[in-house]
Amino acid sequence: MKLTTTGHYSVKALLDLSLLEGFGPASVKAIATRQNIPAPYLEKLLMQMRRSGLVQSVRGYQGGYQLARPPAKISLGQILEAVGETIEPLAGREPDAETASDWVTFCLWQRLHQKLKESLYSISLEDLYYDARSWQASREEDTSFVV
Repeated sequence: MKLTTTGHYSVKALLDLSLLEGFGPASVKAIATRQNIPAPYLEKLLMQMRRSGLVQSVRGYQGGYQLARPPAKISLGQILEAVGETIEPLAGREPDAETASDWVTFCLWQRLHQKLKESLYSISLEDLYYDARSWQASREEDTSFVV
């Protein structure tokens, strides 16, 4: 599995919003500046995540985007799914029914795919947040949060 720019930026944006929980929405421009993401591209990603129920948009002068639910209730798999990322192995490929090694390889990739999918849906945004904070603390860095 390769994490594309789309997936990477989506995770970065929601990690950024996880810092602001309870403090109101953040503008696209503010998130884009903090995370070094092109604002028009970020806007598109946030709209996709809004449609999937991961973020809410707030209109008005103090508007922007905020998480729609607690970080512990948002998984990495949900984020990637919301922006159209796929982890499907061997898309459209069927094993050769006459070759045992082809079936074994096909089954192996299917099992690995299932384990990867389970992992992506078991890792929460909250887990990622605390992992990043622990890493920063171990390096004695300040609390600025750029992923």
